[in-house]
Amino acid sequence: MSPTTTTAPREPPQPLSDADIIRLAQSCSPIPSFLLTTSSHQTLLSYLTSRSQSSSPSKPVSDYTLSLLSLISLSPQTHSLSTLLSSVLLSYTHLFTSFRIPHDPNSLKTIQFFHTLLPYVPTTELPQIVEPIVSFLPQIVDSENAQILDLLPRCFNLIRNAEEIEGGGRFVNSVIDKILGINWSKGLVSKMVSIVRDFPVLDKTRALEFVEKVFVGMSSLDLQDLPSLVYQLLVLASKGFVKREVIEGIVTFFGSKMGSKASSIVRQVEGTVLLHVNFAVKQDPSLGQEVMGLVRSDLRAFNHFTVAVLLSVSRVRKFGESSMGALKIALLTAYRDYKFVEDCKWIPDDMKEEYLQNVKVVEKAMLRAVNESNYGREHIVPSILEFSFLLLESMEGGNQKDPCNSSGLLGIEELAIQMLKALFEAHDMARNEIIEQCKFRILSLKPEQSMAIIRLLGNLVQSYPYPMLEHVSRMKELLDYFTFMHGKVAAEVVSVLLPLIKFSRDLQDYTILVMRKAMFRREDAVRLAATAAVIDLIVAEKQSKRDDPLSFQESSSQASSSQQSEIRYSVGGGLFQELSGLLQRCLYQQANVKEVLYHGLVKLVLVDPSSGRAVFDFLLPHFLQFFKEDEDVQLQINCCVKSESGKAYIGEPLHCLLSCISWMLLLQPHGKTEQALESSWACLGFSLSQENEAGRNSSVDSFCTAFLKIRKSLRNQNLEGIFGQTQDPGSASVEEDKRKCCSLILSGIIEVVLNAIATGLEKATDGKKLDLEKELIEFVDLHDSLDKDTGFSRQSTVIRRGNPRTSAHDVPNNMESGHSKVTQGRISFFATSSIYQILQTVLKLLNTDNPNHVAASQNNSQLTCKTSKCCSKMICFVLNVSLSHIKSSSVLQNDDPLRALIYGEIKVLGPPLLKLIFLLTSRPRMVSNQNKTEAKGKKDVQEQKEHLHLALICLKELIMICSRTTHLTGLLEDMVSISTLQHAGLDNESETISIIEDQHTRSKELFIVKTLKPLFSELLALSFFSEVEIICDMILIIGGKLPCKLSNSHGAWAISVCKSNEILNSKVGKSLVTLAICLSSPPNDLIICQDMARALLQVIGSEGNVPMKVSEVYPLVNHLTSPTINSCILHIIEAVIVDMDWAIKKLKTFSLVSQKSIHLSQNIEQSLVLALEENLYARAEAVVKVLSSFASMSLNDTQAEFLLRFCARFYKHLAQMSKLRIAPKGCKQIFPSLKFLKLVEVTCKQLTNPLYNFVAIMQGKHQENANTKGMINKIKRENRCIPELIFQIEDYEKYLIQLSKVCKVNLLRHAKRSTARDFRIIPNNINREEDPPGQEPNQDNSNAVENESGEDLGDTEGDDDGSEHILSPEDNSPLVAGDSGSDNEDGDGLPSAKRLKRSNRVVQDSDDEA
Repeated sequence: MSPTTTTAPREPPQPLSDADIIRLAQSCSPIPSFLLTTSSHQTLLSYLTSRSQSSSPSKPVSDYTLSLLSLISLSPQTHSLSTLLSSVLLSYTHLFTSFRIPHDPNSLKTIQFFHTLLPYVPTTELPQIVEPIVSFLPQIVDSENAQILDLLPRCFNLIRNAEEIEGGGRFVNSVIDKILGINWSKGLVSKMVSIVRDFPVLDKTRALEFVEKVFVGMSSLDLQDLPSLVYQLLVLASKGFVKREVIEGIVTFFGSKMGSKASSIVRQVEGTVLLHVNFAVKQDPSLGQEVMGLVRSDLRAFNHFTVAVLLSVSRVRKFGESSMGALKIALLTAYRDYKFVEDCKWIPDDMKEEYLQNVKVVEKAMLRAVNESNYGREHIVPSILEFSFLLLESMEGGNQKDPCNSSGLLGIEELAIQMLKALFEAHDMARNEIIEQCKFRILSLKPEQSMAIIRLLGNLVQSYPYPMLEHVSRMKELLDYFTFMHGKVAAEVVSVLLPLIKFSRDLQDYTILVMRKAMFRREDAVRLAATAAVIDLIVAEKQSKRDDPLSFQESSSQASSSQQSEIRYSVGGGLFQELSGLLQRCLYQQANVKEVLYHGLVKLVLVDPSSGRAVFDFLLPHFLQFFKEDEDVQLQINCCVKSESGKAYIGEPLHCLLSCISWMLLLQPHGKTEQALESSWACLGFSLSQENEAGRNSSVDSFCTAFLKIRKSLRNQNLEGIFGQTQDPGSASVEEDKRKCCSLILSGIIEVVLNAIATGLEKATDGKKLDLEKELIEFVDLHDSLDKDTGFSRQSTVIRRGNPRTSAHDVPNNMESGHSKVTQGRISFFATSSIYQILQTVLKLLNTDNPNHVAASQNNSQLTCKTSKCCSKMICFVLNVSLSHIKSSSVLQNDDPLRALIYGEIKVLGPPLLKLIFLLTSRPRMVSNQNKTEAKGKKDVQEQKEHLHLALICLKELIMICSRTTHLTGLLEDMVSISTLQHAGLDNESETISIIEDQHTRSKELFIVKTLKPLFSELLALSFFSEVEIICDMILIIGGKLPCKLSNSHGAWAISVCKSNEILNSKVGKSLVTLAICLSSPPNDLIICQDMARALLQVIGSEGNVPMKVSEVYPLVNHLTSPTINSCILHIIEAVIVDMDWAIKKLKTFSLVSQKSIHLSQNIEQSLVLALEENLYARAEAVVKVLSSFASMSLNDTQAEFLLRFCARFYKHLAQMSKLRIAPKGCKQIFPSLKFLKLVEVTCKQLTNPLYNFVAIMQGKHQENANTKGMINKIKRENRCIPELIFQIEDYEKYLIQLSKVCKVNLLRHAKRSTARDFRIIPNNINREEDPPGQEPNQDNSNAVENESGEDLGDTEGDDDGSEHILSPEDNSPLVAGDSGSDNEDGDGLPSAKRLKRSNRVVQDSDDEA
C-alpha cells in the first residue's frame, strides 16, 4: 500500500484591531493579509464608526483613518485595497457631512490624504462620493465646513475623463448646475473661489453664473476676508477666466455695494484690494486693458473705486498715459454729453436728467477717491496729482464751466482745484510737488492754460496761508521769472500771492525788488504787469489794515511755531510812501503804463479814502506840467502828443489823468450835502466841506480850482484856441495825426467833465439843474464837433486811446495786452448813474416824461426852444456812450472795486433806453407827416431811424449782458412797468401770463408780449427793417429761455406774421423764419421747415414748372427773400444732422454695452434708449421731407453743389443707423420698429429718387453749357460730389439689403434700381464706417460742418439791403469746395472758399469720362 499525503486547510488571516492597524502603520510594516481580504472591509469600517462615537472623536478617527490610508497607499492599485479605499472614503464622507466628527485640522489632514489617493478609487464609485458632498453644501457655514469640497475638482476630472462612466461630462455639468443653483454662504463663497481653478473647463454661461454667485455672496463675507478673495479672483482672471466680468464685478462691488460703508476699516480693505489689482496688472497687462475698456465702453461703471483702480493702474509704467487718458475721456465725455442734451430740444427729458445725474456721479466719485486716498492707498497720490493738473491744462478760457453754473455742478476746473486742495490738506508729502508743479506749469504752458493753474495757486493761498508760508522760497523762484512771463500771467501771479504777502515781509520785499527790476525792462507788457502788480500790493496793504487782521485765523490750517516769525498782523508804515519813487517812474513811461497807474490810484482811494491826500500830492507836480494857470490856453494838450519816425502817438493820456482826479475827488469824505453843494466844486458834482478840509494840504484845493478853470476854458474857447498853435511844423500827415491825437484827448476830457456835470444833476436843485442842463448841451455840442478829428481810418499811423464811441465796439481778448485794465479804450469815463442822468435829461428835453413841462415857465420854454436844435446831437452822444459803457462792462471782474464805482447797477439804463425807443418810434411818423414833400423831412426821418437803430442795439446789448447775471429779471420788470404799447391778441396772452407762477418766467413773457411784439408791429409798419431784425434777435434771446409751452406760442406768432405779411427784405425774412423755427419745439420745428421748403419750391420753381413771385401760403417767401430763406432752412437742417451724429454714436455705445452683457445697475433704462432711437428716426424722416423739396428745386450751381454734399453726409448717417439695426453674430435679431420702416420707405420714395433726377438734370445742364467759361471747374467739382453722394446712397442700401435678409422683409421695394453712373468705385480705397469699438469716428463725419458745403447759397440779387453772405464762415458754416472764382460769372453765387483737401479719396473718374 502506497502512502498518501493530505493538505491541511489554510487558516484565515488573524483579525486585526483598530489599535493594531495604527501600530502597523507607525512601524512601517508591510500590508497585513487581513486587509487584502474583502471580508475584512466591514470590520475595518466598523472601527471607524465606533471611534466616531467617542466623546472626542477628532483624534481617534483621524489617527485610525490616516493609518488605514497609509497602509492602503502601499499598494493602492490592488483591487481589494481600492475597493476598501472607496468604502472608507464614502464612510468618512458621511461622518463629515453629518457632523459626527469635528471639522478641524485633523479632518483637513485626513481629507488631504484622501485627495492624493482619489485616482485609485474605482471611477464607478466616484458619483456616490460626489452626491453626499453636493447635498452637504447648503449646510456649510464657515471655511472648516467646506474642507470636504477639496475632493470635488479631482472627482469631477476623473468622472469626466472615465470611459467606464457613460455620460460623465453630463453628470459633472448637472452637479455644477446644482452647485450654482443653491444659496452660497460666506464659507462656501471663499471655498468655491479657491477650488474653481481646478474644475474642468467651464463654458461661458456657467462661468458668468459662477462669477455672479461669487459677487452676490461677497456681501456676507467678513471685511478681512475680502482682499484674499479678490486676489484669488484676480488670479483666476489672469488665467483667462472671464476677465472682463471679474474686473467689472470687483469695481462694481467696491464702488456700489460697498460704497455706502465709509468706515476706516472699509477704506483700509479697499486700499489692500487696490494693491492686489496693481500687482495683478503688473503680472498680466491684459487685466489693465480690461479696466480701461470697461470705463471707455460704459460710463455707468464709473464710481469712486473705478477711479482709484485707474489711478492705481496708472502707476504701472506701461499704462501710465493710457489709464490717465481713459479717465480723462470719461470725465470730459460726461460733461460734453450733458452740455449737448441740455441744449438739444428733441432729447427726452428723462435722458437729460439722467445725463445730469451722470455728471454728478462722476464729480462725487472723483472727490471721494481723492478724499479717501490716505487710507492704505498712498501709492495713488502721485497719480491724483498728475491727473488733476491734466484736467487744469485742458481748460482754455473756462468754457467747460459755463453749463455747470445753473445746474449745481462744479465744472472741470473747479473739480480739479478741489481735488488738489484735498491732496494739499491731507498729504504733507504732496505739498512740495503741488507747488513745484504749479511753478513749472505756469512757466511752461500757454497763457490761456496757465490761468487755471494760477487760480489753483490763489485757492491754496486763500485756504491754507500758514502751510503755504513754508513754500515762500518756491514763490520767490516763480517771481524770478516775472519778466519772462506773459503780461497777463505775470500780473495775475502777483495778484494771487497778495494774501500770502501780508503774512511774509520777506516775500513782500522780494516782490517789490522784482517789480523794481521789471520797471527797467524794454518790453511794454512787462512794465504794464509790474505797474499793475505794484498797485495791487499797495491796495492789498490798505485792505489788510481795513479788514480784521485775524481773519486768516479762521483757516482750517494754523501756523506752526516755526512760521510765527514770518507772520505780520499789521504792516508798519505805508507802501504808497515807500514805493512813491517807483510810481514816479511810471509817470515817465508810455501812455498805457500811465493809464494802469491812474486806474490803480483810483482803486487805492476807493479802498482807503484817507489816502487821497497823499495821492493828490503825488499827482499835482505831474499835472502842473500840462496845466498853466497864467496862460490863456491852460491845458497844454499839444505837449501830450509826440512824434517819432513819422508816427504820432499820445505820450500823456491827460484825459485819463483828469478822469482819475475827478473820481478821487468824488470819493473824498465830505460833510453835509447842503454845504458841499455850496462849494466851488459843487457845480461839477464834487463836494469838500470846510469843516473836514481845514487841515488838509492845498493839493486838493489846487485840483478843484484847476478843474473849474478847465471847465470855463472849454466853454469859452474854440477848438483852435484849445489846441493852440503847432510849434514845430513837419509833414502834413504827421501834423494831421497829431491833431487827431489831440482831438482824442480833448474828447476824453470833455467826457470827464460831462460825467461830473451829470453827477451834479442828480443832486442839484431845480434852479441849478437848468444851468447844468445848458452846460451839458454845450459840452455835447463841443464833443460832437470833434468827430471829424477822431474819425480817422484804421490805416492811420496814430497810436491812440480811442474814446468809447470808437473803441468800445471792439473789445479785445483779455490775453492780448497783458492786463485786463491795460488795454486801451476799455474802461468808461462815465458812471452808470451819470449816463442815466443824461438819458433822463434827453427825455426831459424831448418832453417824454412830462408833456406839460414846456409850459412850466418862460425860462424853461426858452431852454427847450434853444436845445431842440441840439436834440439830435444829444441823442447820438448818449446812445454812443451807453453802447460803449454797456459793452465795456465785462472788462472789470466782479470783485474789482472799480466795477461798483463805474458800472454799478447797469440795469438802471434799461427803462430810459426803452422810453427813448418809444419816443423815436413815434417821431418818424410825425416828422414824415409834417414834411412829406420836403427833403429836410426825409433827412430827419433817416436821422431818427439811425438813432432808433442805435438805441435798439444798446437795449439788445444790455439784455445780453444782464442775461449772464442775475439782473435780467429785474431789468425786464423795470422795463415792463413803463411799457404802454398794445398789440392784437394782448388780452388772450394776458390770461396766459396771469397763471405763470415763476417770477423769472413771467417777467420774460411780459416783456415779449407788452414791449417787443408791439414794437415789432410798429417798426414793421414803418418799414424799419434793420430795427425789426434787432427786435427779432431780442425775442429769440429771451424766448429761448422760456418753457416750451410759452416759446411755442411765440413761434406760432412768428408763423402768423410770415403768413400775413409780404416782406421783401431778406434779412427780416431770415430773422422771422429763424424765430418761427427756433422757438417751436420738436417736431413742430421741422414741420415748419417742411412747409417753408414747399413754399420755396413754388417760388424758386422746378424743372418744367414756372416759378411764382410770391408764395400763396407764406407771402414772406418771395423772389427777393427766397435765397436767404433757402440758406436759413439748410442751416437749421445742418444743425439737426449734427445732433443726429451724436445720437447715433450714443446708440452705438448702448449697442456695444448690451452685446457684451455688461451686468451693471441700469442707470439708463432700456426705455430711454428706445425713446432716443424713435426720436432719431422721427427727426431723420422730417429731414428727408425737407430735403425732398430742395431736390426738386431749380437751384443755381453753388446751391446745387452744397445740396449734393449735404445729402451725402445725411446718407452716411442713414447707413450708420441701418447698420445698428443688424444684430451682430451670436445676438438675437430684433425686427425693425415701425418708425424705422417708415423712414426707409419715405427716404426711398421722397429723397433717393428725386436726387437721382436732380443729378441727371444738373449734368444735362452742364453738358449743354460745356463750352461756357468757368464750366470746366464746375464739372471738376461735380466729378467729386456726385460720385460721393452715389456711393453713400449705395452704402446705405447695402445695409438695407443685409437687414432685409435677416428680417425676411423687403426694405428696398420702393428704391430706384439700376441707375447708370459714369464712374467706378474703388473698394480698396473706401473708408468704411466699420470702426472697431472705442475708435473715434471718421473725422470727415464728425467735422462735417467744417469740411463741406458753401459760403453762400443765395443769389447775389436781393433786396435794398444788398446781397447777403449766407452760410458764411462767421456763422461756422461749411465751405463749398472750389477751384477758382470763375463760377460766379453767371451772377448766381459768391466766390467759393478754398477746398479742404481730403486724405482718403472715395471715388475716381472712369476712363470713359477722361
